[in-house]
Amino acid sequence: MIDLAALRSAPDTFRKAWADRGLTVEVDNLLALDEQVRALKFQSETKRAEQNAASKSIGAIAKAGGDVNAAKEAARLLGDEATALDQRRADLEKGLMAELLFLPNPCLPSVPLGKDSRDNVVTATWGEKPAFGFPAKAHWDLGPALGIMDFERAAKLSGSGFVVLKGPGARLARALVSWFLDTHTEKHGYTELAVPYLVTPQTMQGTGQLPKFADQLYACKDDDLLLIPTAEVPVTNFHAGEILDAAQLPLKYTAHTPCFRREAGAAGIGTRGMTRVHQFDKVEVVWLTTAERSESDLVTLRGHAEHLLQALGLHYRVLELCTGDTGFSSAHTYDLEVWSAGTNSWLEVSSCSTFTDFQGRRANLRYRAPGADGKPGKPQWIHTLNGSGLALPRCLIAVLETYQQADGSVRVPDVLKPYLGGLEVIR
Repeated sequence: MIDLAALRSAPDTFRKAWADRGLTVEVDNLLALDEQVRALKFQSETKRAEQNAASKSIGAIAKAGGDVNAAKEAARLLGDEATALDQRRADLEKGLMAELLFLPNPCLPSVPLGKDSRDNVVTATWGEKPAFGFPAKAHWDLGPALGIMDFERAAKLSGSGFVVLKGPGARLARALVSWFLDTHTEKHGYTELAVPYLVTPQTMQGTGQLPKFADQLYACKDDDLLLIPTAEVPVTNFHAGEILDAAQLPLKYTAHTPCFRREAGAAGIGTRGMTRVHQFDKVEVVWLTTAERSESDLVTLRGHAEHLLQALGLHYRVLELCTGDTGFSSAHTYDLEVWSAGTNSWLEVSSCSTFTDFQGRRANLRYRAPGADGKPGKPQWIHTLNGSGLALPRCLIAVLETYQQADGSVRVPDVLKPYLGGLEVIR
């Protein structure tokens, strides 16, 4: 959620930032509603003060032989007026908050201007496209031919947009997850969390999935719980409502979860096979940090995701997203796209973002640093970051298509062999 005080002090800055995202926001209407809320609060507080003064005067009136009943009635009426003002303020404030919850995080000034994905900027590439002496196959041909991927039986179980991995395919996916987690915890200093896959609507609101993206979520309506679309949701909210010590920051967490998403898109290369499915596994990395560190920490977090792709020997590129393509809660995002040799296209396997204090405000995430006098300072909003480190199944797709051989077999990347019992080739 945006900072209302900042909006009041620099409305044109916010107006431009939202326009850069392609949105027209009635900033003046928001400010007028905010002014009404604050005016009603002042009026209510004034009435309460008058009520308190009237109540305190009753004793003196009694001693002087005055009309106590009239004084009590006057105090009661002042209290009723204050209550009515409070109710009106609460109703207006609820409406204001509802509008604010639908407004995206302004992008940082450094983010490239642009309307959509065509305006994203390639900032780095690594490796080379694999060269084959034979026609490269897509994973939807490789997987079924090897007996490690079954789309037909998955559709029988759950409908379109699902896949069953079998034998070495399932083990390869499990190996990737285990290696991701081990690398993050042992080399990059993350603490692993095993989190619930069902969360409350308030938890979804904390990271920005609700209320705007309610139609993309799977809901268990009888229990008022929702299936997570990413581990970002429970992990970021892990400390919701707490005030952390500045000495604890940055906190770095990683978690592996399945992710559940309704969107599947239209038919074609973008959705064929397991490129875009309703349920998939992902290892997420999340940072809780400070305003002073968030941008530099984003570079570090992105580097941790890139390290995995480099160790796997996968050709990839880094995109800096433009203002029009940056996600709702993000202020600055880098996407990592890996090369799909079977389709001659790029597949996103990680999106690394800083959310500034946007999620911190929504989830009530704060920290306290010592003041200049050494005493505890005023609580400040935590800055949050996250990224995929990495996402299956697209990473699995890239491995299969990059390491395929002429006979249809697939070599196992060196870093994964210990997780596959020394298996060299999937045949």
